[in-house]
Amino acid sequence: MRRRYFILDVFTGEPLAGNPLAVVRDCDDLNTARMQAVAAEFNLSETVFLQSPRDPVNTARARIFTPRRELPFAGHPTIGAAVLIGLVDAGKMIAAQPVDIVLEEQVGDLRCTVRHQKDKPARAMFMLPRLPERVGEPPDRAVLARALSLAPDDIGFENHAPGVWSAGVGFTFVPVASRDALARAKPDMAHWSLIGPVDHPAVYVYSNETLNEAHHVTARMFAPSLGVAEDPATGSAAAAFAGVCMAFEGPPDGEHTIVIEQGYDMGRPSQIVLGLHVEQGALTGASIGGAAVLIAEGHIEI
Repeated sequence: MRRRYFILDVFTGEPLAGNPLAVVRDCDDLNTARMQAVAAEFNLSETVFLQSPRDPVNTARARIFTPRRELPFAGHPTIGAAVLIGLVDAGKMIAAQPVDIVLEEQVGDLRCTVRHQKDKPARAMFMLPRLPERVGEPPDRAVLARALSLAPDDIGFENHAPGVWSAGVGFTFVPVASRDALARAKPDMAHWSLIGPVDHPAVYVYSNETLNEAHHVTARMFAPSLGVAEDPATGSAAAAFAGVCMAFEGPPDGEHTIVIEQGYDMGRPSQIVLGLHVEQGALTGASIGGAAVLIAEGHIEI
């Protein structure tokens, strides 16, 4: 069957930057094995397959695959799929006012607000369906350093220490002492399997030394066992990073905006906007937002 697909660059307002995403429409009759094979064919960090929603009040069901496995939730597929639906199905509406699009994912229903102001890239934002939580303990710094081709002294800055957090997908978060250490980090596969405890180790390395002084955090994400050697922008990790912020930064009550730069070391600069809502010292809500641009479309016979 011939189906339409689209390629978007997500978490950027510029073509050929950000994190590329494939979105395939009208996939009600595709089974899991077929979707996984198509995701491997596109060979992007994620591919989204849109199906009819289980609840007719929602917009669509979104199934998300890396080249090797299905994910219950991911940020750049959510942003990209919402922007695509807005542009293709409600272009005039989002040009006039923000439009809510509800995507059903394994983690839950995600309400995405899409807007497209004149002469600006389309943007989407969604509230996290699940607040971040600690889901395990990382190995010691020496193991992390070996796995990332770094020295133990490169690990950590200020009061930040490694930890394992999830807001739907688990990541090992590794703070590093400098932007130079971040640039030098790369997986050493001889030690990678020691990272755990998540089933498929995904490591988010971050520093507070940014390339753009208007940004707050710079990061890289490695998940070779998922078929993602390095990800240009990782919304699900940014979502879990809200827990890291609460644990080590202790933001005061109110609304906070954190801009995370990622992908710069890959030549795919990306900016993820993480929003925090803090009440009585506790995180009560968080959001992920960013821009996306449609760069290609076509048909695939599957």
